[in-house]
Amino acid sequence: MTLNFEGGSMSSGEIAAMFKESWPTTTGHLRVLEDAGVVHHERVGRTRIYRIDRKRLALAEQWLAWFSKGTH
Repeated sequence: MTLNFEGGSMSSGEIAAMFKESWPTTTGHLRVLEDAGVVHHERVGRTRIYRIDRKRLALAEQWLAWFSKGTH
């Protein structure tokens, strides 16, 4: 998903269109990511625009990389 945010932001509809899951499933995942501080949103009219917090994402990537150490 990170590559799709290269422009800096995506609407919730654009994000949902990338996946086969239902709308409630997608918004639930976005809520989890937002609660973790990985993404933030702002409202523009009726649309939510999501942005990745790249520093927070880097921390998550480093943490996940720890689990693959020594498994190569």
